[in-house]
Amino acid sequence: MVFGVLLVALGVAALRTGWTLPWARGRVTRMRMYGWGAVLVGVNPVVQGLFYFRIAPDLSWNVRFFSMNALLFTGLLLIGVAQMRLPRRRTTD
Repeated sequence: MVFGVLLVALGVAALRTGWTLPWARGRVTRMRMYGWGAVLVGVNPVVQGLFYFRIAPDLSWNVRFFSMNALLFTGLLLIGVAQMRLPRRRTTD
């Protein structure tokens, strides 16, 4: 759960200020997309912890499994796309 909170904080920092971890600065080309991906990946362990400690109402196993996997993989996809190189613009002379 702590890891999830740290990822959510990293995502919010990327969204609000454009800051990211030093070893990821050279690779991230789309900061807002990276921030949303980090938030989605971080929400997953936080919500799982809420279910584990019975703070959130208990849902069926299938709903939790598929919804948390959808959040996780969507966030990972956003982080991956945020690190892709931007296409070079062609100048017409």
